[in-house]
Amino acid sequence: MPTYDYICDACGHEFEAYESIKADPQTLCPGCEKHTLRRKIGPGAAILFKGSGFYQTDYRSDSYKKAAKADTSSGGSSSGGDAPKSTPAPAPPASSSGGTTA
Repeated sequence: MPTYDYICDACGHEFEAYESIKADPQTLCPGCEKHTLRRKIGPGAAILFKGSGFYQTDYRSDSYKKAAKADTSSGGSSSGGDAPKSTPAPAPPASSSGGTTA
């Protein structure tokens, strides 16, 4: 249920009321007891969805999820900068002592 702001045109009393969307606006001022109350126009509140299934990433395609998982598991950076690349060390030479002696 939303919260509405009210103001009285007679006495200037302002207050907030937590009421249903279907409820009729109040007209009786609790301060001066006159029927000069009106509902103010406010920005309203944003709708907040909680739980799974409401986030943008929940609706991604399987191919996108696989590519994103491969990108994060490879340790790649998505910054796109010119970072120096490390080269792997050369493999040591193979030993020729395959069990035969000369």
